[in-house]
Amino acid sequence: MFARILSEHTSLPDIWGEGLIFAFSGLDGTTNAASGFVATAHNVNYDLLIHTPRRRILELRLSVPGTVRVATGDVLAVQTPNDWLVLAWTQWHTLLGTLPAGVSVALRFEDGQPITTEEGITAAHDPAGGDVVMLQQSPGRFVLSFGRSEQEARIRCTTATSLSIWEEAARRLEPYRHLPNPQSDEHERLLKKCFSVMKVNTLSAEGAIAQTWSTPDRVPHRDMWLWDSVFHSLAMNHVDADVSWELLKSVLATQKPDGMIPHQTSAAGRSSSISQPPLLAWGVWRNWLQTRDDHALAWALPRLEAHLEWARAHRDRNRNGLLEWFIEGDPRCRSGESGLDNSPRFDAAVELDAVDFSTFAAQDMLCVSRIAQQLGQRRAAARWKARADDLRDKVHALLWDEGDGFYYDRDMSGQFSRVPAATGFLPLLLDAMPPGRVDRLIGHLMDEKMFCTAFPVPSLALSHPAFGTDMWRGPAWINLNYLIIHGLRRQGRSAEARWLADRTIHHVNKYYHRYGVIFEFYDATDRIPPTRCDRKGPNLGLYDIRRKYDSIRDYHWSAALTACLLWEPPDAV
Repeated sequence: MFARILSEHTSLPDIWGEGLIFAFSGLDGTTNAASGFVATAHNVNYDLLIHTPRRRILELRLSVPGTVRVATGDVLAVQTPNDWLVLAWTQWHTLLGTLPAGVSVALRFEDGQPITTEEGITAAHDPAGGDVVMLQQSPGRFVLSFGRSEQEARIRCTTATSLSIWEEAARRLEPYRHLPNPQSDEHERLLKKCFSVMKVNTLSAEGAIAQTWSTPDRVPHRDMWLWDSVFHSLAMNHVDADVSWELLKSVLATQKPDGMIPHQTSAAGRSSSISQPPLLAWGVWRNWLQTRDDHALAWALPRLEAHLEWARAHRDRNRNGLLEWFIEGDPRCRSGESGLDNSPRFDAAVELDAVDFSTFAAQDMLCVSRIAQQLGQRRAAARWKARADDLRDKVHALLWDEGDGFYYDRDMSGQFSRVPAATGFLPLLLDAMPPGRVDRLIGHLMDEKMFCTAFPVPSLALSHPAFGTDMWRGPAWINLNYLIIHGLRRQGRSAEARWLADRTIHHVNKYYHRYGVIFEFYDATDRIPPTRCDRKGPNLGLYDIRRKYDSIRDYHWSAALTACLLWEPPDAV
C-alpha cells in the first residue's frame, strides 16, 4: 500500500538522522507547544526521543535492517524484507504506526524509571509533569498517544485504532506534491527536506498567539522569535503567502505599548525584555508582493512605525542617528538583542554604533515608506523615506573605514571597533553606495585570508584571533549568507551572488546527506562537521540538548533560506 503512495511522489527526504524533529505540524491542524509532545530521532536505529518534561523513548527494533524511503518531519517509512514500517502523526497528540513481522516496539522513560504495563498497553505516567504517554499495540500496528490523564491517553489510542495509517501518511505527504519547483532539478530532495523542516516548525494558534506562528525549532527553542520569524516567512511566501502573513502578524501582535517588540514570546504569553533586528517591515513588504493585501499593510503599518520609533528613542544613546544594541552582562551572550549573541564585536561589553542594526533599520524605514505610499499616506511615506535616506547616509559616512575598505561598528568615542565581522557586508543592502566600495568589499569576500573560506561567509574573518567554530565567532550562518547574497544582487553583482548561493547550497546539501538534518551553523573552514562545532562553550561530543546546546538540528531559518535560494531566480532582490 505504501508503495502506491510513494509512486505519487518524487525525491522525498529519505535520511533518518539523530536530531531530526518529528511532530505534528500546524499546517495540518491544531498543535500544542505547551505539552512538549515533540519527538526527535534518537541515536539508536529508529528510536524516538520524546521531549515531554520527563523524557520518554519509543524504541523500534528491526530483526533485519530495512531501507529508509521517507524521512520527513511527520512521516517515517522504512522498507523491510517483510513489509513497510510506517509512522505518521494523525494529530498533535497521536502517532500511528505499522508493526510488520520482525519489528518490535516498546516505550520507556529515558531515566529508566518503572512504567505500567498490561496486555498490549504500556503507560508512562509522570505525576510531576502532569502527563501520560501511552503505547497501545495490536497485531500489525501500534498507537502512541499523549494525555493529561490515563483516561484521555487511552481514549486517544482507541480513537486512532480505527484510522488508516496509509491515509494518514498520504495526507501528511500531500503538500510535497504541490511545492514550487527548484531552479535546478538536482536539488529537489534537498528542497523537500527544507520544506519538511519548515512544516514541522510551524504551529497553530495557541494561548497568547492568535494565529499560525513559527519557531526556530520545536526543541530546544520552542518559542516564537522575532527575526527568525521574518526569515521563515520569506520561504513560506513561496508555499502559502497567507500563512506567511500570519507568521509576521503573530510577532507584530506581541508589541508592547511603547512600541517595543520582544525578541522571544511563548505561547503562554511570556516575553523577553529585549528586541531583535528590525526586519519586520521588509518581511511585510515581501509578503505583500505576493498577496497584494492592502488590509494586511494597513494593520501592520502603525505597529511597524511604532517599533522603529521605539528603536530611535531607546537605542541611540549618543543621539547621532546610528543605533546601538543592548549589551548584557553574560560573557557568552553579550548581545542577544543583536541575534549574534557571542560575536567578538561585543567582547568589550560596550555600546557600539552597530553597522547591522543601522543597516537593518534603514532598510525597514524604506519598506515602511513603501507601505505608506501603497496605502496613500504620502506624508508618512515621505517622512520615512527621508529617515531611511538619512540613516543610510550615516552608515556610509560614519561606519566605513577607508583605510581597511570595510564597514565596522563604532564605539561611543567615535573609534572603529575594527572587528572584521560578516556584518560589515550588510550595507550592500543599501542604495547610494559610494563608488569603489562594492569592489573593495568583494575583494575581502574573495580574500582567502579573510572571508573566502571553504564554506563562506565566516561570521568573523579568518584573520581575527578569536576565529573558531563557536556560533558567531567564525562559523557560517545561512541567514547572513542570504542577506549578503541579496546585497550583492542589489549592487548588480549577480555573478558573485550566484557563487555564494551555490557554495551555501552545496554545503547545506553535503551535511544533510551525511547527517539527515539541516544545521543551525557550520564550520566555515569545513575542517570539522557541524556536529563537532562549539556553541557558547566546548562541544560535548554527545547531542543532548538538556545538558548543553550544540549546533541545533533541523533549524528553521537555515532550511527556509536554503529553500529561498533554491526557489529564487539568480537576479531576485
